[in-house]
Amino acid sequence: MESIFHEKQEGSLCAQHCLNNLLQGEYFSPVELSSIAHQLDEEERMRMAEGGVTSEDYRTFLQQPSGNMDDSGFFSIQVISNALKVWGLELILFNSPEYQRLRIDPINERSFICNYKEHWFTVRKLGKQWFNLNSLLTGPELISDTYLALFLAQLQQEGYSIFVVKGDLPDCEADQLLQMIRVQQMHRPKLIGEELAQLKEQRAQKTDLERVLEANDGSAMLDEDEEDLQRALALSRQEIDMEDEEADLRRAIQLSMQGSSRSISQDIPQTSGTNLTSEELRKRREAYFEKQQQQQQQQQQQDPLGHLSHPCERPATSSGARGSDPELSLYGGVTERRCLLLLHILYLATQRMVGRLAASAPPESFSEMRSFRPHLLAQDLRF
Repeated sequence: MESIFHEKQEGSLCAQHCLNNLLQGEYFSPVELSSIAHQLDEEERMRMAEGGVTSEDYRTFLQQPSGNMDDSGFFSIQVISNALKVWGLELILFNSPEYQRLRIDPINERSFICNYKEHWFTVRKLGKQWFNLNSLLTGPELISDTYLALFLAQLQQEGYSIFVVKGDLPDCEADQLLQMIRVQQMHRPKLIGEELAQLKEQRAQKTDLERVLEANDGSAMLDEDEEDLQRALALSRQEIDMEDEEADLRRAIQLSMQGSSRSISQDIPQTSGTNLTSEELRKRREAYFEKQQQQQQQQQQQDPLGHLSHPCERPATSSGARGSDPELSLYGGVTERRCLLLLHILYLATQRMVGRLAASAPPESFSEMRSFRPHLLAQDLRF
């Protein structure tokens, strides 16, 4: 395909492109074709002058523009025909009675020139294959032998005038190369206007895509900032909850210690108006606990059968040993109700802390904490 000469459309110089694509080279320029057109105009003027320069027809002819060319670059079939005569070539109308009587198969011809309104283009055989060398295409279009007759018939239905080029075309590199090899075309060439429209559409789509990407980048940054803010708030709430749990735990321990100190102070005999030393206070407490043990032994000796019949019951204590509060235990005067309250608060706090930490630590590290059972410890405190 690279060896095929193919001029693309420039302005309205389709006649020039048609001739050069037919001859496979830059054989004609707009200046040379304009010279041929002026020569034809002069020949027509001379023929009109034969009827008299003062005649009305001659004056009308002079006032009319040239029929062989115009300012846009269009050239008539007469200009193209005269340009081909330089190379010994002539044009015959494809659907004329003279040519139809010859019954020549289009495949056996060498080239055709097609015209519709003011557009000209060439269909030529190079080597053993046919090519549409229309200057409005982005490149040569391969035409199969079986499709050539259908292609020409379709052009005639669309209103094209088709001319058969008779004579020997000048030698060209593409014709010699394609005599030895055959080419294959995977994609048909597009019209130049269609390609430009597609390029514009691609640019517009690219611009829209860039705008969307920029907008997405901005929204993505906002989403990331929002996610960071949400994570910070969650961490702050977690820290606040942990601080609240620690505060609740400290308050529970403080309350239990206050209750224990009050119970002990109520059961231990007080010495008013005397400041005891630590050694005296220790001795008094030992005496107090020895007295309690003696009372328990005496009660067991008085009722040994009841003690044996109910081995799981807690030993009864005298009112003097426990004081006036029946809920006092033997563990330092701390009430059983307060111990259960403390254990319940510890259980709730532990469960909340385990739930908070489970998301950021492996489960096996909390196996011992999850096995904590405060009600078992409560049973131990109940003897």
